[in-house]
Amino acid sequence: MGARLSRSSSDLGAPAILCRSVVTPDELAQHARIRHAVFVEEQGLFERTDQDGFDRDPTTHHVVGYANGVPIGTVRLYRVPSPDGDQVLWKGDRLAVLPGHRHLMLGGPLVRYAVTTAASAGGDRMVAFVQLTNVTFFRRLGWSRVGEPVPYVGVPHQQMSIDLT
Repeated sequence: MGARLSRSSSDLGAPAILCRSVVTPDELAQHARIRHAVFVEEQGLFERTDQDGFDRDPTTHHVVGYANGVPIGTVRLYRVPSPDGDQVLWKGDRLAVLPGHRHLMLGGPLVRYAVTTAASAGGDRMVAFVQLTNVTFFRRLGWSRVGEPVPYVGVPHQQMSIDLT
């Protein structure tokens, strides 16, 4: 999947924002470092690592977001079985932006990149479980709540969904 530029550095002095699917081992290592910094070190959601079987699955899309060429954010997405079997369902997770860079608002471009990537792969719907503090952010991007919040690694998360068709 090609890179997508969300805004240029000429936009009122804003940094050049680029979201790109991981291609090289170095990019994958950058992806893992950012996630570790956010989910293990900052938030303490995982004791040692947030890595799981989806990280070893070659069909998982790992995405890195850059500001002026510096990797500062991530998201990953992968296909999951649809409960009704009638839809091509994708899941997005591990959305992370390093704390010192959140003011650059890279989260939106990362989510939009994931949605576009899943739609381009023939997806019908995408789901994500998000921390409650991020529900409004996702709703502004066109996502809808599904059900009630549920605990995930000891923290309430809200399932969200977006139509890809």
